[in-house]
Amino acid sequence: MYPQPIAIIIFDIDGVIRDVAGSYRRALADTVEYFTGGIYRPSAEDIDQLKAEGVWNNDWQAAEELVYRQGARRGSLDYQQVVAFFQSRYRGPDPSHWTGYICHEPLLVDSTYFNQLTQARLPWGFFSGATRASALYALEGRLGLVAPPLVAMEDAPGKPDPTGLISLADQLAPASPVVYVGDTVADMKTVVAARSLRPDRRWFGVGVLPPHVLENPSAALAYRNQLGQTGADLVLDQVRLLGASVISQLLA
Repeated sequence: MYPQPIAIIIFDIDGVIRDVAGSYRRALADTVEYFTGGIYRPSAEDIDQLKAEGVWNNDWQAAEELVYRQGARRGSLDYQQVVAFFQSRYRGPDPSHWTGYICHEPLLVDSTYFNQLTQARLPWGFFSGATRASALYALEGRLGLVAPPLVAMEDAPGKPDPTGLISLADQLAPASPVVYVGDTVADMKTVVAARSLRPDRRWFGVGVLPPHVLENPSAALAYRNQLGQTGADLVLDQVRLLGASVISQLLA
């Protein structure tokens, strides 16, 4: 696709490209509250603590797990009902006409940013645990990107399994260094796993602080340290700070 790219930049979407505090995370809290009969609604800190375990990248599964941790007998929930309730909040009750929380997600970057990466010979793509429809809603529908390279939930095992990341990196350019940009422990663990499976190329993890933690300096510092301890080579306050000069310094 590109002659000898300097590096490949692959982005997570939720918390990096779009702010999901009022959408995915809100739907997660709604779901837990509903299936615990209104007894428990997880806070942002509760969700962060769960995500810090590095295995709950899928928010449907995360909601189910939080319900079980409130005392529900494991196996007693109908997972498809959990998914359906979550989606009724996030996407909206009508699958063909979305009216849910997804419609109001603030974007954290614009299409100009990706044009700048292209001009700097930095191919880019997306590896996300979001459904393909949800991811394309943001990438094509909101950002106006045309056929963005994407590996979504339906295309590969969930993070921290690096299969999707490796596949997309090979698709974009088989030998160039890879920079994966994410906001969770699972994202950083994915980079660590890719290094182990594919030591023939260089893998870098760039952590981005999700907007909700930036409101609290102590929480931001703790989150920054957490990402660094689990594999991030660099942690930034926002994805737009990751430009060609920063990438060059990272690769040096």
